[in-house]
Amino acid sequence: MRCRARLAQALASVLAVFGLSSTIFAGVSSAYYVPFGQEALTDFAYHEVYAPTSVEGANNGCRPTAEHPYPVVLVHGTFEDEGSNWVTVAPLLAIEGYCVYAFNYGETALSFGGRVDGLGQIARSAEELAGFVNWVLEQTGAERVDLVGHSQGGMMPNYYIHFLGGGSKVNTFVALAPSNHGTNLDGFETLLRDVPGLQNVANALAEWLQVPALTEQEEGSKFMSELFGNGEPLSPEVHYIVIETEHDEVVTPYTNAFLNGENVTNILVQEQCPEDPVGHVGMIEDWPALQNMLNWLSNEPNPYFQASCYNFGAPF
Repeated sequence: MRCRARLAQALASVLAVFGLSSTIFAGVSSAYYVPFGQEALTDFAYHEVYAPTSVEGANNGCRPTAEHPYPVVLVHGTFEDEGSNWVTVAPLLAIEGYCVYAFNYGETALSFGGRVDGLGQIARSAEELAGFVNWVLEQTGAERVDLVGHSQGGMMPNYYIHFLGGGSKVNTFVALAPSNHGTNLDGFETLLRDVPGLQNVANALAEWLQVPALTEQEEGSKFMSELFGNGEPLSPEVHYIVIETEHDEVVTPYTNAFLNGENVTNILVQEQCPEDPVGHVGMIEDWPALQNMLNWLSNEPNPYFQASCYNFGAPF
């Protein structure tokens, strides 16, 4: 078990490079630990295998405060779970004073007891999100929630917002490396389209394995056409924040993550920190990306915010 002295030192070092709030970590600095780097990846692996529903700093019956009136709902990515995906983000938000909730969705027969989630049909996963948001609003008495999602979790809520009434229940939606317009997986989607019958085989295989979320996230899929085929039906009630890395090796090209609209803020990490090597998975523990997340979740976000280039995420 980590000692409190080490915890205080680690939190102090984070505070030293973060200028958003002079009260960050105040009062709760001994409650949570925020891992970065190899430690975050180790925690990720541990939770993926042993504690897929344990999220430090979240699901603790909290209620939002006047300073942060919207509870934050965390939405994990494909193959991940709430325990692994949010080892850094959940305690960081809790330390900053947010009321945090997380859940698992998209479970199939291949999920190994909730360890490998986000595999089911995305529209059904959006229905699960809708039910969870309703539960959080009921538990907390809040009028809306903020959403923070990673990968599929940064795209799937768009279905909830656009088609399931989520626009009236979401304030800010922060998406880390979202698969908004799908991925060609460095040419794999092109191969599927160009080889006669191969797309049908891939779709059938995904259905047989009960992992439809994989083919639904392909660029040009039927699901993607439904989601954004007629433009981008963004809700005027939601502020969309997309934070992406140019080194994304899962969402390819990385520009597929970005959205268009007056209420959209697109952020490329390397425009603030050119040397940041962070990849798709590493976005969940990349300090520059998470500083931007905190900025845009705050009551008074700085539109000219510049992250401190420190504690880069994993390059994959």
